[in-house]
Amino acid sequence: MDPIFIAVAFGCGLAVYLIGLPPLIGFLAAGFVLNAMGFEPNATLDTLANLGVTLLLFSIGLKLDIKTLLRKEVWGTACGHIVSSTLLFTLVLLAIKTLGFALAQELQWQQAMLMAFALSFSSTVFAVKVLEERSDMNTFYGVVAIGVLVMQDLFAVAFLSISAGKVPSPWALSLLVLLPLLRPVFFRILERAGHGELQTLFAVFLALVVGYGGFQLVGLKGDLGALVIGMMLASHYSAPDLAKSFFNMKELFLVAFFLNIGLNGMPTMDALWIALILLLVLPLKSLLYYQLYKRCFLRPRTALLATMSLSNYSEFGLIVAALAAQQGMLSNDWVIVASIALAVSFVASAPLNANNENIYRRLMHRLSPRDPNRLHPDDMPIHLGDANILIVGMGRIGQGAYMELESVHSGRKLVGIDSDEKKIPLLKELNINVIKGDASDSDFWDKANIGTELEYIFLAMPNHAGNLYALEQIRHANFSGRVAAIIRYPEEGAQLRELGADEVFNIYEEAGSGFARHVIEHAG
Repeated sequence: MDPIFIAVAFGCGLAVYLIGLPPLIGFLAAGFVLNAMGFEPNATLDTLANLGVTLLLFSIGLKLDIKTLLRKEVWGTACGHIVSSTLLFTLVLLAIKTLGFALAQELQWQQAMLMAFALSFSSTVFAVKVLEERSDMNTFYGVVAIGVLVMQDLFAVAFLSISAGKVPSPWALSLLVLLPLLRPVFFRILERAGHGELQTLFAVFLALVVGYGGFQLVGLKGDLGALVIGMMLASHYSAPDLAKSFFNMKELFLVAFFLNIGLNGMPTMDALWIALILLLVLPLKSLLYYQLYKRCFLRPRTALLATMSLSNYSEFGLIVAALAAQQGMLSNDWVIVASIALAVSFVASAPLNANNENIYRRLMHRLSPRDPNRLHPDDMPIHLGDANILIVGMGRIGQGAYMELESVHSGRKLVGIDSDEKKIPLLKELNINVIKGDASDSDFWDKANIGTELEYIFLAMPNHAGNLYALEQIRHANFSGRVAAIIRYPEEGAQLRELGADEVFNIYEEAGSGFARHVIEHAG
């Protein structure tokens, strides 16, 4: 890749980031800047762009439980939205044609429907970034939102496979038998590969060689193979670590994808105006999400926050539009329209998601509440019973705190909460009283009986932002007991104390002193 590509991409990405917007908007702008400077896309950039999309799907698969896709609120919402929003945008694009824009004059209804299909997707990259920054990937609304995105990605991959005109080989059916048989082998090798670069390299091998290459060999889309392999590995204990190691890697490769969009053409005035109209239609797309979620008996908060994370256009929509343009089904100008609509939707969506809880609190009295008896089972209010001590976040530190408190304060009743559904049965096998709960859910703190029997709250979540937010909600609920929280850095302690934390525990400093104290005590 030409060094000037990296320099311009970094400069534009940094400029956009400094004003509080996602860097990928800058990467899209960098593509247009490079185009204006006379540069053209090349084979290396295409390869890196395709690699970024493949690794994106693989990393999504690593975080997804296949059972999630079978939930009504996931497949029902995804299918209902893809149909209704495609119809909505088809009508909008045909209406734009009547306004006299030159770009839209040659648009036939079949092309309008194809473009509408591309616009119906929401951004996986944006949603994952928002959820990870808030530590909300394992919350109910986060799981539901990501599930819908994966379903949309499956629709996109199916379209890419069909539009390529390739008929799958009869050997494709063998994958249904072969992959389940190989899954235990993959798990065993992952366990033997350690936790370093060898394990990451094996995961890359599975994604690109077994997944991408294997699926292409039998006439299926390689990207679908990477997604399927990721989903196969999702239940392995190393999947979260692999997802983290892949996050920055695929982000770098996706820069090439966004640069490619701008390098393939400059926006015209018609493209800018049409993109602006599509931005004005975006609230209708969001409203469809919200209504479909409500039909699945989700609370207003869950439906609203999931909707806000999906209120944008998608990089996968760009992929669909770009492929359609390559095959002559659409003009390349429509790819430019999609890229501009994507960028401006991110600009609009970023501040909404940054303040989503504040927005919900302002709207909560206007949103019609659900009958508690008709709520989704995973969205029911949580009751802590007669517990005296609550531990939030049942990772290694939370578990250690629980066991120590149980041995020292045998007369106290303890309860732990964690948002990771997979962890709950494992903790119960250790005789730990734990319930599934989302500490970043303001409704949890409003409805839980933390003001009656509860005396102590221990915030043991590994993410400082999560502990900080939980403390805000605890104080908002007028909790009169004592609150303690873990920190990693001194400045985090100052923030927590400012919000009213009674005690802070630096896990790095205290681990060292605890280690020395343990050795000295046992040495006599």
